[in-house]
Amino acid sequence: MYPTLSTTLRPDPALTGHERRVRPDPSRRARRATGLGLLLPVALAACGTTATGADPGEATTRVDGGTIVYAHDQEPPCLYGGWVQQAYLSRQVLDSLVSQAEDGEIVPWLATAWTVSEDQLTWTFTLAEGVTFTDGTALDAAAVSRNLEYWLEEGGNSTVAAYLARYYADSRAIDPVTLEITLTEPYAPLLPALSQAYFGIQSPASLERPDEEICEAPIGSGPFVVEGWDRGDAVHFTRNPDYDWAPENALHQGPAYVDGIEWRFVHDPVARFGALGTGEAHVVYDVPTPQWEVAEARFDVQQYITPGRPVALGLNTVEGPFADRLVRQAFAFGTDREAAVTSAFHGVIPYEGNGSISQSTPGYNAEAADDYPYDLDRAVALLEEAGWTEVDAEGVRTREGERLEVSIVYGAGSIITAEGTTVLQNIQDQAKAAGFAVTLVPATREELFSGKYSGPETYDAKPGYWTSPTAGVLHITFRQHLEDSPNFSNSSFYNDPELEEIIVEANSTLDPTEQDRLYGQAQQIISDQAASIGLYTQTTSIAVGPELRDVWLEDSQGEPVFHDAHFVE
Repeated sequence: MYPTLSTTLRPDPALTGHERRVRPDPSRRARRATGLGLLLPVALAACGTTATGADPGEATTRVDGGTIVYAHDQEPPCLYGGWVQQAYLSRQVLDSLVSQAEDGEIVPWLATAWTVSEDQLTWTFTLAEGVTFTDGTALDAAAVSRNLEYWLEEGGNSTVAAYLARYYADSRAIDPVTLEITLTEPYAPLLPALSQAYFGIQSPASLERPDEEICEAPIGSGPFVVEGWDRGDAVHFTRNPDYDWAPENALHQGPAYVDGIEWRFVHDPVARFGALGTGEAHVVYDVPTPQWEVAEARFDVQQYITPGRPVALGLNTVEGPFADRLVRQAFAFGTDREAAVTSAFHGVIPYEGNGSISQSTPGYNAEAADDYPYDLDRAVALLEEAGWTEVDAEGVRTREGERLEVSIVYGAGSIITAEGTTVLQNIQDQAKAAGFAVTLVPATREELFSGKYSGPETYDAKPGYWTSPTAGVLHITFRQHLEDSPNFSNSSFYNDPELEEIIVEANSTLDPTEQDRLYGQAQQIISDQAASIGLYTQTTSIAVGPELRDVWLEDSQGEPVFHDAHFVE
């Protein structure tokens, strides 16, 4: 008999105990009603508008002005860049060409219309007139073309390059309001990709500044302006009084209702959530799952299941024990990942068995998510087939004297939260029953970003995610890692020319049915090879105090939007 898993699963140790909660409906955005809470004193100017959607008896009259205090988790090294934590911030000051609505439709923003040529290689965008950057520079087609040049030819944004480097040929201004982008081959995910904050447009004049200044204070045309950054404490945003070109899916046009945002960095989840209850913050990021029920009773809690690649374990397919597909499959069968996730996240964060695409992504293959249910007997059989037939005194399998030892390197506190670490600890415990000796190696953000753990010789498995509104992200996460064309986003180092061809074909196909079929086929190949095994969905959640209305999460990546937010009395 094998030991049962219930004795080894642990809840998040950093937070107070709590009963396991029923998992919420994993929709892309779940809005919940506000409850009573403590008010934060702010100086507000009265306005006669009545807020909609509030419960009877609650404050409903909109008041203009005031500063939103928002408590976020991580402080990135720069306010602009290719990491999602930077996108949260740059979204407040940079506008994109298009926006993604809640139903997935791409709607106008800086671009009011667009067409594509019959061969799908030339995209023509008509830009809104009268838009200005906050440094006074006009936003025109030449400005957008300059941003494309900055991103793709000058190394200004590695994430943009990950999306477009293969496909981008050039761009040019036909006239001040007409931009033409030429591709090397058809690229169906172009519009969803452009909706992300990574593609936010900066003032071309500001791009001539030193990199340090772009890092500290990107200049865009957005609803807010960076007033200052007190590193280690907060970023201060002030309202752009001239703003009048919000995306079509915004709740209003015109400047923001509030005077600004104080974007505080509070890494401790208990302190961050506590700030909402004590009135020190109006909005907090990443609601601790043990406090989820309390938060729902008192505040407006919103949860967004991020599309793209979920949090998944990339298994090293070229070196170490996981170079053998049988061992990878054994690890997948030999760990009850759903139980590990449910225990650590108290049922709040959905389990995701698909290791390459998250359930909220168009083109998701649900069948691939069910390929590796917990089956310890099958895991043991696979290991024995792979030659790991002996078991030492510590219960670790051996083959010709070699122990079945694997290391999982994870970004502690940056890529993987405290609760996510608990998931890994649960898996570490579970894997013992099959005979794996798992070592968890926490890595700092600096170590990860420096490339210390980039090569196949540095880890056996590494968890990661990639937020993206399109299954076309597969070309980023599973493009081959070759000597003359490395791809460190392919954390499995899984090289399969056929897989890459299928993904490229899907990216060039405009027929949604055929596109879904091809993306689904790609996901199935990845699953069959156990190159990446799913853990849980990357999820954004916020809790909003009752004195504030109309904060919402945008739908390309789940960043909080404060342009429509206003206080009530």
